[in-house]
Amino acid sequence: MSIGSILSWIVCGLVVGIIARFLVPGRQSMSLALTAMLGIVGSLLGGFLYSLIRGSAAVPFSLTGHNWYGWIVGILGAALLVWIYPQVYPRKWWQ
Repeated sequence: MSIGSILSWIVCGLVVGIIARFLVPGRQSMSLALTAMLGIVGSLLGGFLYSLIRGSAAVPFSLTGHNWYGWIVGILGAALLVWIYPQVYPRKWWQ
């Protein structure tokens, strides 16, 4: 795995996390780094659940052909995590 592929996963995770934060109603108090991490983990979670249903995709993050669903699945997985995160780790009164 090269530095370029790691950076592309971080950028894709950040984009997916930001879109997921816009889709989840309410205010989320989380940093940009946490947004990227939830986007990456949510994309992996969404891709894993989708692969259980449909089988694995050849190119998950591509807008060419019929592989655009990798982005949709990633956004849905990240939105699920963005929605669950405040329930698991609520803000303290001093934060």
